[in-house]
Amino acid sequence: MEGSVYEYYANVQTEPVEWLWYPYIPLGKLTVLQGDPGEGKSTFALNIVARITTGQPMPDGAPVTGKRVAIYQCAEDGIADTIKPRLQQAGADCERVAYIIDNDIALTLEDGRIETAIKDTHASAFIIDPIQAFIPPDADMQKLANVADRNKCAVILIGHMNKGNGAKALYRGLGSIDIAAIARSVLMISRDESRPDIRYMYPIKSSLAPEGPAIAFSFKEQGGIVWHGKYDLNTAELMDSITVKTTKRERARAKLVQLLEHEDRPAKEVYAGLADIGVGSRTVEKAKKELQVTTYRSGGSWYWSLPKPK
Repeated sequence: MEGSVYEYYANVQTEPVEWLWYPYIPLGKLTVLQGDPGEGKSTFALNIVARITTGQPMPDGAPVTGKRVAIYQCAEDGIADTIKPRLQQAGADCERVAYIIDNDIALTLEDGRIETAIKDTHASAFIIDPIQAFIPPDADMQKLANVADRNKCAVILIGHMNKGNGAKALYRGLGSIDIAAIARSVLMISRDESRPDIRYMYPIKSSLAPEGPAIAFSFKEQGGIVWHGKYDLNTAELMDSITVKTTKRERARAKLVQLLEHEDRPAKEVYAGLADIGVGSRTVEKAKKELQVTTYRSGGSWYWSLPKPK
């Protein structure tokens, strides 16, 4: 019927998910690469850029289809003295690595220049490093997800994590909860506490494929990465090991997420849950503000609610 507000799934033409690197980085979707500062996220990402721009296999041996273009947008390092030398050290083809000129007007995740650059360069990967430097107030992450989908481009968001808020690693330092919700893949980089020179990259969310194995790597003394291949890793145990040392406020944030991630709860119940782990009301209020928890009144009681994905 013309003008109908519905359609039947029988009329939908199915299509497979395409991958930049199966099963870690899907094309046309958002991927988050997160970890504590200093764990090698940027170096890891630049190595992936080198591989896709030169057609080299991925670290686990997965083949790359042709030589692709990447856009690498970094807010923390100089283009001439840091980023280009690091790309060259990684072996990237700099003729296939672009960046968006943002000297006069700061770039944000909702900037139209992102889609223009992706279209003009036919980029297969757009990397933001770090995401915290590009998030505008009241960011709508769905807009960026739509850009990725329209252009079949893998958008990779590198995020620094606040140490210790370990009950829900997806929400550690990402700026807003809807980023973790909209991202189809979330990858973690952390080090082996028993062998501090070894890092692991492993998925903590994989919506489009079975979770891939951890990939182990270390750094060369003169710079660059040494890959140690796939690793049979107990990621839950590893996550526990990197979140043991926490402040009271970090424990409060973690407990709040645990209490509210599935349903809204009465304020009295929330305060009681935080009191059980030794967190007082002042710290609770600070954690509440940091997580952007909202409140509303229902049935004579006040309820607390985490921000909902947009």
